[in-house]
Amino acid sequence: MAADPAAADPAAVVTAAAAVRPTVGVVNVANGLTVARLFLVPGFVALLLAGGGHSAHWRVAAWGVFAVAALTDRVDGQLARSRGLVTSFGKLADPIADKALTGGALLTLSGLGDLPWWVTVVVLTREIGVTALRFVVLRHGVIAASRGGKLKTLLQGVAIGLYVLPFSGPLATARWGVMAAAVAVTLVTGLDYVGRAARLRRTGLAAAGPAPDGLPS
Repeated sequence: MAADPAAADPAAVVTAAAAVRPTVGVVNVANGLTVARLFLVPGFVALLLAGGGHSAHWRVAAWGVFAVAALTDRVDGQLARSRGLVTSFGKLADPIADKALTGGALLTLSGLGDLPWWVTVVVLTREIGVTALRFVVLRHGVIAASRGGKLKTLLQGVAIGLYVLPFSGPLATARWGVMAAAVAVTLVTGLDYVGRAARLRRTGLAAAGPAPDGLPS
């Protein structure tokens, strides 16, 4: 009786399993939530601007859409990781959807005069810069989200939500404190990402070795 090759070589079992593992399709529930978040952005902005931008009823409706969109950001990532639904499309579309939601909210709030423009410029400059940095160093590796980055996302979401809701008096004053904390964490984590990207690039270049003569490294 011939011996089973797989029994003799356990690695063959792993290789065979990987070979028959189905390819993750672009059309899945995680990517569907990401695309839904993108489609919710113009609806959210339209509701925020409805009634001249200062209607309490439309503001509450806008907050509801924003809350749903923010929730999909958390759920789609969890589903992608837990169910093995991570795709190249999702890696690209997810940060775009996040920036579209945050950017749409900040730009609209500043346009309505509810939020100072410098806050919007600072936050969006950091967000776009970090996203671009991720793509620049992608060939050397992926910069994973840090705990500070997750805290930044939470603070931004809460601060924006407080500004969208039609608060007045002490609550309107308190929301500025939350936004100030969000801006501070946004700047600190931005600098952290720059440092991590620089280290990742140095490590990648060191592993690749010296470039051939006449070619830039």
